[in-house]
Amino acid sequence: MNTLQAKIVLTFALALGLAICLSKAPASSPSASFARPAQDWTLQVVPASRAIDPGGVATYTVSVQDVEGPVITIDLVAASPSPYLTLHLNPTQIIVPGHATLTVTDTHSGTVLLPGVWYDVPITGTNDLTQTICARLLVGGARVYLPLVLRGWSPLTQPPQMAGCDVFPADNAWNTPIDTLPVDANSAAYIATIGSDAHVHADFGSGEWPPGSGSPIGIPYVDVPGTQPRVSVTFDYDDESDPGPYPIPPDAPIEGGPDSDGDRHILVVDRDNCILYELFYAWSQTDGSWHAGSGAIFDLNSHVLRPDGWTSADAAGLPVLPGLVRYDEVAAGEIRHALRFTAPQTRKDYVWPARHQASSLTGTQYPPMGQRFRLRAKFDVSGFSPDAQIILRALKKWGMMLADNGSAWYISGAPDDRWDNDMLHELHQVHGSDFEAVDVSSLMVDPNSGQAQRP
Repeated sequence: MNTLQAKIVLTFALALGLAICLSKAPASSPSASFARPAQDWTLQVVPASRAIDPGGVATYTVSVQDVEGPVITIDLVAASPSPYLTLHLNPTQIIVPGHATLTVTDTHSGTVLLPGVWYDVPITGTNDLTQTICARLLVGGARVYLPLVLRGWSPLTQPPQMAGCDVFPADNAWNTPIDTLPVDANSAAYIATIGSDAHVHADFGSGEWPPGSGSPIGIPYVDVPGTQPRVSVTFDYDDESDPGPYPIPPDAPIEGGPDSDGDRHILVVDRDNCILYELFYAWSQTDGSWHAGSGAIFDLNSHVLRPDGWTSADAAGLPVLPGLVRYDEVAAGEIRHALRFTAPQTRKDYVWPARHQASSLTGTQYPPMGQRFRLRAKFDVSGFSPDAQIILRALKKWGMMLADNGSAWYISGAPDDRWDNDMLHELHQVHGSDFEAVDVSSLMVDPNSGQAQRP
């Protein structure tokens, strides 16, 4: 990263006011009344943003500005948003007016991190008031972000990417954080129905299961060029499937392997046109065509949902690919989208952005398809390995969508020989009781669109 690029990135960030996670509230209670007014002081961080290479160090000055009245003392705390960032704040208590120094050390290995990762480092000051402000940090990626910055792009809204394509726009429901939304009124009932004592299982990993079966662990995908020959596909549910043709290569990876009799998903991304093609229960035919249970085509640059009541390659009528945990995301230090998961029993109903149900059960204790859940904010992730923490932080911020009937709390991901299965097994320490259902109704812009309001 050269100096000019860093200056342009940081100047643009400051101009947009990206370090705007400032909040102020009474330290005791949001609705408390005070015998005397709380002291008025302002927490600031300079510079608002910095850019470093992987393995680099950034420093910030945290200051508390003028206050009227007697001298007061402010307690400061900085929280690391990633296991790859080590923080040192000195001092942690200052007399107003005063300042402290925050040092942020990145621990990514290597000299290149593409496309780069933006972090918000929250710094909280507490006295009669509690204020929080964020220091922004870009690790790697300045070479990638420079042309985007010049076009007026904001890193706060960068959607996840795959094969050079955005996986739906930044303001899509899949890419919208839900950590500040209210708890769903039926949360406790949903958790009990799915299983409060059942543990989370990463339904993906490295190698094969069972051993020697040729069955990869997870739901695979493949990207192809726009010139990939299209083939015809017939469907069992042809009245709710997109007719195609589909650009399926002859050696397309199949969930469970070529000889499996499970869901047999095939996921294909046309990387030149950013179109996603998905099949459920897909079988190749001797004439080069395919037969599947159902199929769906999604424009990754669009918010368009399935027609109301239609299935897809997933029971909820949602795309499968956006909800997969992918190794490259974890290696980069951040997952920026909701995850996909399954539950044993669901309701004969669905909620936005889902479009389809797959049940005969009508009781309100059963969660509907599309229901969003998140890991509780108070859940302590500090005892987990760094990669496991990245998955758990995503479950706190972005949550997960109920997409199919299946085993309780099974989270979907893509197979990859680089996964550490022992690390993934750490997720067994997380149980249903550690989650809560989320009411996302306030995000909906239009019931027939996946576009979401920012919370």
